[in-house]
Amino acid sequence: MIPSGPGRKKALKIFLVLAAVLLFTGCGHHGPVLYPNAHLKAVGEERARLDIQECERLAEEYVKSPAGLEAAKSTAGGAAGGAVVGGAMGSVTGNLGRGAGIGAAGGAAVGLIRGTARASRPSPVHKNFVDRCLREKGYEPIGWR
Repeated sequence: MIPSGPGRKKALKIFLVLAAVLLFTGCGHHGPVLYPNAHLKAVGEERARLDIQECERLAEEYVKSPAGLEAAKSTAGGAAGGAVVGGAMGSVTGNLGRGAGIGAAGGAAVGLIRGTARASRPSPVHKNFVDRCLREKGYEPIGWR
């Protein structure tokens, strides 16, 4: 059961802090790591960074990502799961509808955060496109972080 009064505010604050932590831990920059070969040493870090940006831009242009659809599915799944759990909790406390509504809202928020974090990671096809582009420019990508 969701507490009322000051307890409710505290529970909401805890939920918002946890949501923010989940959101920001999933949104770090993901990019290729380059082996320091002769080409990288010749062109320098700044030129390499610009070439990586160009390859990533090309990948975004040519590789269509279903990221928005995946985030929406995650949100819907979270809402459904939250409604079930909230409804079960509400039935115990005598307020099934309110419990289901609160559970659905909380589940949707968590699902949206999780879906957005997943969508921020490049797909394997995107990574392969960027790696190939960089190899064609003379770099040796060795992985992603």
